[in-house]
Amino acid sequence: MLCKHLKSTLAALLFLLSAVLAVTGTQEEPERKEIDSRSARLLANSLPLMHLNKVEWNDELATEALEIFLESLDFEKVFFLKSDVDEFRTRATELDDDIKKGDLQFAYDVYTRFRERVEDRVAYVDELLAKGFDFSIDESYAWKRKEADWADGREAWNELWRKKIKNQYLARIIGDELGEEEKETPADTPDAEEDEDRTHSDIVNEQLDPEAFVRKSYNRYLTVIKDNDDSWVAERFLTSFARVFDPHTDFLSKNNLEDFEINMSLSLVGIGALLSNEDGAAKVERLIPGGPAEQDGRLQPGDKIIAVAQGDEEPVDVLHWPLYRTVRLIRGEKDTRVVLHVIPASDPTGTRVDEIDIVRDEVKLEEQAAKGELKTMEGQASGKTHSIGVITLPEFYADLSGARNDEERRSCTRDVRLILEDLIEQGAEGIILDLRNNGGGSLAEAIEMTGLFIETGPVVQVKDRNRVRPIYDRNPEKIYEGPLAVLVNRFSASASEIVAGALQDYGRAVIIGDSKTHGKGTVQSLAPLSSANPKLGSVKVTTASFYRIAGGSTQLKGIEPDIVIPSVLETMEIGEETLPHALPYSMVEPVEYESSIQLKSILPTLLERSEERRSLDERFSTYQNLMSRLDERNKKELLTLKLDNRLAFAREEKELEKQIEEKAPASTAGETEDDKKKNDLVMSEALQIVSDLIELAPADPMVTDAKTQASGGNSLF
Repeated sequence: MLCKHLKSTLAALLFLLSAVLAVTGTQEEPERKEIDSRSARLLANSLPLMHLNKVEWNDELATEALEIFLESLDFEKVFFLKSDVDEFRTRATELDDDIKKGDLQFAYDVYTRFRERVEDRVAYVDELLAKGFDFSIDESYAWKRKEADWADGREAWNELWRKKIKNQYLARIIGDELGEEEKETPADTPDAEEDEDRTHSDIVNEQLDPEAFVRKSYNRYLTVIKDNDDSWVAERFLTSFARVFDPHTDFLSKNNLEDFEINMSLSLVGIGALLSNEDGAAKVERLIPGGPAEQDGRLQPGDKIIAVAQGDEEPVDVLHWPLYRTVRLIRGEKDTRVVLHVIPASDPTGTRVDEIDIVRDEVKLEEQAAKGELKTMEGQASGKTHSIGVITLPEFYADLSGARNDEERRSCTRDVRLILEDLIEQGAEGIILDLRNNGGGSLAEAIEMTGLFIETGPVVQVKDRNRVRPIYDRNPEKIYEGPLAVLVNRFSASASEIVAGALQDYGRAVIIGDSKTHGKGTVQSLAPLSSANPKLGSVKVTTASFYRIAGGSTQLKGIEPDIVIPSVLETMEIGEETLPHALPYSMVEPVEYESSIQLKSILPTLLERSEERRSLDERFSTYQNLMSRLDERNKKELLTLKLDNRLAFAREEKELEKQIEEKAPASTAGETEDDKKKNDLVMSEALQIVSDLIELAPADPMVTDAKTQASGGNSLF
């Protein structure tokens, strides 16, 4: 009887517990769905009113949003079938109305189908691995799939996956082989020393052979896909609608908003990198100056993080994770080690995955500050030695909490001014302002910075939804009026482009560097969808754009240097023009400003001398050859799946990377500060150019271009 009573009691308890869980589930689930539904309605109403271009919420926008959503789930176009996509597209023109009503059921249905396709493919991966692969067959895999279509039928689907998995399996074999070649040591090396030198990668490689590695990778991916809930799907769907407006407009859930605010504060303990989501991976947008990653030098903008490990623990695959989850894995306690598995930007084929271990630390604000030094250079024509000041500015920083008249507040303009005065006192005859890798920052600082080199006048034009207005430097004091050069590259963006563009328009400086800067000519603002309920998320929306005083936008085109000296960045897909739905280049009316014609008359001679020097310098010819080979490799659309050929290709690729690292301008990987300076060919040639500029400077530089002349005067130097 007692046993029967206990069973009855237990059954009752289980029934009650089930009822509680059911009630809890039905309460939480509708609450989350209602929040997502309200966010959708608010997004549809807010974005068209807030965005710079006044984009309409209509069928065309919905059709483009669907494509972004599908590719955000299946960026390689390997999971969905063409029949799936065709079916989804029949609903495309209804989706704008669905969002307005807060109806997200279509997104949930698409994700259910996606999850089914992933389950199917993971099972097929097991079949393929059980059969094995013949690596003696001469066949190839088309790894560039952004422009490809989805597979039309199961037969084509299976063949695509056979080659895809064979390629991943082969990449693992190649990686292990190259790793063994790197580890080769003399035969008499004690085993104990070998054990001490084992890396995290060695340990993982011992645990997982290629077959186990590939199988485990896809099983983990399936787990991630199953773990994503409806709110994750809703966020991805709403973000797709925001991205139609432009690549910098985003829907931010409460979690993503927290991460965005932490990144902007520069106060977190971690590696000091700003990340975005691209092709399912966490892409490095830029490194925070002074942060652990920037100081280490191996992680670079454009790299994609695909796995994260804590110290010596096993790595966790983060492909297709929400960005905030990846970011939280990377963050951690100060002085702890995080290990990143990275597809480098220089190897878009994904053949090589680098392992980068970084010790977490606080971002050192002092490392972001402008720095100056005095260098000497012998003039090409006169043989006379010239003193040239170099100012390096990592970003346009400012202490926004300080008052405008507070002399203690942090200001990059104040720091550069003090450096300028010191360099002039030391006898600097010319100045180089190095804005390479400077991703921007404070607009006010960019205006004031330009004012150090010109008299009063317009610096940039800003266009919002209602008008175009010029922003002026109104300080008549010009700190420096001598020969000036500005260094830029593909990572020079926003505020850097404003300063370089203004100084170029005024004829005040010669611009040197990559064929163009980044080309980000837009301004974003952050606004909550509801001030009363932060759970509904926020939008980061483009509200204004920048134009040069000559009338052209910095959007897409960026700033085109007067003298082009390309870096390794020229071989990579970097720049605003590579982003989908980037806003187009446009023009407005120029404003009145006074431009010197003297630099224009000198530029042909400066360019001729620079080209002659570089043609005779073996370092530049070697480097140019390396760049050509790297560019050719990155354009290669097919990867061989024959072991011998692939191994030869990988060895050649690795040697190429090594040579580029040794010869690259401003190379950073594993180098000391002295090494960086010695290998910085762009800076070396810039010093020569400024030396020429000093010698070619006119005796009377007060000649201006009458077409842009305004009141007052502005000299060339």
